[in-house]
Amino acid sequence: MDDQHASPRFDGFVPERARIEAYGNGGFRFAGMSHRGAVLALGDGMHAWTMPTPATAADLTAPLLAVLERLEVPQFLLVGTGRRQIFPEPMVTAAFGARGIGLEVMDTGAACRTYNVLLAEQRPVMAALVAVD
Repeated sequence: MDDQHASPRFDGFVPERARIEAYGNGGFRFAGMSHRGAVLALGDGMHAWTMPTPATAADLTAPLLAVLERLEVPQFLLVGTGRRQIFPEPMVTAAFGARGIGLEVMDTGAACRTYNVLLAEQRPVMAALVAVD
């Protein structure tokens, strides 16, 4: 993300799913705003997400299970895990599957690109994106 272009700061929620315009430098730019830290792109809009970069699969367990509790409709969630892909523990994948929600895990760059394509296709995509430096 390039800080030389001043953008309004994100205050924690935007009531629309927005295209990811840029990522990196510890945050994201979307909907003409910038945000430092992780974000959740859910059906009701863009949310700030308190999620540091995971180092292990265990680091994903509690945060992803907390996101699962916020999801209401069967669809799938893209998970961007930072600079490298880190798969969650099998019990996390099983918990999502039991609710009818698919989980696709990839590095954050790939997750942002995939999210944007699916959003442009007007598909019901959701994403949990960890910020990268």
